[in-house]
Amino acid sequence: MTTEIGSFSGNVLELGPGTGAFTRALLRNGVYENNLILVERNPAFATLLRKRYPSATLIEGDAQHLSLPAVKSVGAAISGLPLLSMPAQTVQAILSAIFHHLAEGASLFQLTYGPRCPISPQILAGLGLEASFRRWVPLNLPPASVYRISRSPA
Repeated sequence: MTTEIGSFSGNVLELGPGTGAFTRALLRNGVYENNLILVERNPAFATLLRKRYPSATLIEGDAQHLSLPAVKSVGAAISGLPLLSMPAQTVQAILSAIFHHLAEGASLFQLTYGPRCPISPQILAGLGLEASFRRWVPLNLPPASVYRISRSPA
């Protein structure tokens, strides 16, 4: 999930960090804690994240209403949000918000437990995005797949 992200990414947006498993991996990859922007709507997880990562920017709220503080650019985003269980309009709102803040050429890396990309071809096309399968993670419990979501070439 985090292998293509490192210190070179600059600001990194993480949606639904929960207890911070991917956050720890990002830090191991060289992302600076003060370059992390964590978006968590669960108050208990937000409190935990605030204690564990005091230098990160923590936004306690829903990803579909994402509004980031002024940052130069966001170089990458990761999401473990359960998009398969969300209504299409919610998925569209979340993706619109993410790509509003992502720098040109930056991508979203999305984890899914489903057999294919969790974003419908119609939503991808409507937002000018494309998905590419990155890897199968059989050791994850449950096993998962990672997709890279990027702007379609003009």
